[in-house]
Amino acid sequence: MRTDIRVNDTGGYTPYVLQETIGAYSDEAYTNARKLSGTDIVQGDPDIDTDGETYIGQMRWFTPLNPVVNVASLTDATNGTPTTYGSQFLQYVKSARTHGAEKVNLSKIVTQDDGLAKVGRDLGETRAQDEHDAILAILKGVAISELMYGAAQATGASGLGGQSFSNDPSDNAYGFYVDLGASKVVTDAAAANIGAQRAAGFLNAFGQAYKDHEPEYAYLVASPAVMASLRSANLVDSDRVTDGNVEFNTIFQGKFRLIQTRATQSLTAAERAMFAATSVASEGVDIVGTLTSYIVLPGALAMEPLTIDEDVEIERAAAAYQGGGTTQIWYRWGYILHPAGYNWAGSQDAFPTNANYQQITDGTTPVAVDSIGAATVNGLDGFTGVWQRKTSSALSLGILPVFHS
Repeated sequence: MRTDIRVNDTGGYTPYVLQETIGAYSDEAYTNARKLSGTDIVQGDPDIDTDGETYIGQMRWFTPLNPVVNVASLTDATNGTPTTYGSQFLQYVKSARTHGAEKVNLSKIVTQDDGLAKVGRDLGETRAQDEHDAILAILKGVAISELMYGAAQATGASGLGGQSFSNDPSDNAYGFYVDLGASKVVTDAAAANIGAQRAAGFLNAFGQAYKDHEPEYAYLVASPAVMASLRSANLVDSDRVTDGNVEFNTIFQGKFRLIQTRATQSLTAAERAMFAATSVASEGVDIVGTLTSYIVLPGALAMEPLTIDEDVEIERAAAAYQGGGTTQIWYRWGYILHPAGYNWAGSQDAFPTNANYQQITDGTTPVAVDSIGAATVNGLDGFTGVWQRKTSSALSLGILPVFHS
């Protein structure tokens, strides 16, 4: 049965006739990329103060001692050498987000459904997607920052590449990443390359990064292609691990928990080109691997919600649409999202966007890494990532980018 009411989304007339059954709305399932925000890579941190003034806050800690042990003497009256101690601090930054919608008040007479109710029902999905996007941006931002150490000249000298089994973890000339080059995370099967041997590059990357401080377990943020490779190599464990409300596939008896997401993790070609040794004034080490996966430790990112006084606000405009009126609803939330072991060196007078999390800076104006053309006289000289390493050893870091093909 048809009605003679003809309307469009804004309340005006249209030649299309609506069905009376228009009130029978259903919700299409979301098919966004699998989220990172619901996993244990993100944890709270009681040292983060969300109530401080300004856009940033500080976290302080004592650095490890370099103890001086004296040998006592009964004949030498020289004073013993005391052990000194020191401390460090890092800055974290707040970010606030908003999400709103508007409806024409009288439209429900025709549609028999309140569009704002849909927005409210799906707010959880909206916030989860926002947090996921921010986490992924920080993972990529950390990768860019570490490339500034090992592949560029962030320390004022030529970078020495990524991690190896023998490099000094406290030497900032090495970036905290591993480049497998033309190799895949899981190599193709062959007569002499079966089983766990196919993941030798991936296992080596983990060992090169953490050496004798290898953690009990870690998360591997993997693309569907990497997941398919792991399955084809029969490396995925039959048992799963439940962490909170999330169930994970694992490999190597639970050593690595797999987070499968199709979200773009890799750097763009323009971004990778800026770290090439052939770029002007960039005398580092080429990045050969074109794809990026991340090995992430539990709690590698700290996240604390901000208190928003007016977290939901409704505004009505009664005179709009010839007195029919409109209603707007706005949701607001905020958080501090910070990778462990890093200092925020980006803007201190604005809430950062996801793009800001991936910038580089010369200490004044943060810019995108691919905005500095290869023909620039000084290239990346004098720049660092907005996430500057603050721990005394790279072994304290929790995000390991692995570049591969």
